[in-house]
Formats: sequence, structure tokens, C-alpha cells
Amino acid sequence: MSTSISDFDEHEDADVSDINMTPLVDVMLVLLIIFIITVPVLTHSVKLDLPRAATEVNRTPPKTVMISVDAQGRTHWGDEAVSTSELDARLLAAAAQNPQPELHIRGDRKAEYESVLQVMAAAQRAGVLKLGFVTDPGSSAGRPLP
Repeated sequence: MSTSISDFDEHEDADVSDINMTPLVDVMLVLLIIFIITVPVLTHSVKLDLPRAATEVNRTPPKTVMISVDAQGRTHWGDEAVSTSELDARLLAAAAQNPQPELHIRGDRKAEYESVLQVMAAAQRAGVLKLGFVTDPGSSAGRPLP
């Protein structure tokens, strides 16, 4: 009985086509052990009988103060024009409140930068912690400055 080289090639191809399941079973067993160990750790908690309290959440919106600087550099507290000394006094009173009101600064586009900066510096000296700027996202938004 003679065997040819082509007979050996067919025999080797048959062995290679079988899937070896041992590595797959090993990986699945390792994963199973990991899950068995970690699940009790995740669900472990101390049973407590916590006291109950019936409180209502205080939902008072924060008070805001609107300060405007017009094109001529005049300062307005709300709708009322104020002087520099009166602005300082009002800012000190606002900073003393608990909780402090939010200070919103509206500067006219034509106002000098220094006028708005003076209002910011006065707010900082008074101790106001919450300061923001109000802008108008109009049609000029996104256009480069002239």
C-alpha cells in the first residue's frame, strides 16, 4: 500500500478544520468566576431604618440686580440713574444681603469700555460675588468687528 503526498495533505486539512473549544471554555470559566466574586460586593449594603422628615424644598429664585451703562457712560440701577457714590452704597448693601443677589451688567455697544470696567471694579470692591454680562444675540452676532 503506497501513500502519496496528496494523501497526507488531505489528512492534515481535515485536522485543521476542527475548532478547538478548550480556550473558549477556559475564558468562559474565568469570566464566570469573576462575576461570581464581584456580584456580592456590588450588592452588599448596610440595612438602615432612616428617619423620615417632611420638608418642603425652598424654591425661591435668586434676586437679580440690573445695572446698565448707557452710551454716554451714565450708570442706571434698574431704571433709575445713579451717581458713582450712590452706586457704591447700593453695591455695599447688595453685598451684605444673604444670599447675595446676582449682578447683571448691561453695557451699551457705544459705551466706553472704561465705564463698564468702573462698574465692575465697584462691584468687586463692594464684595459682590455673582457678576454677569447681558448681551443681545442679534443679527450682528458672528460678524467681525469693523
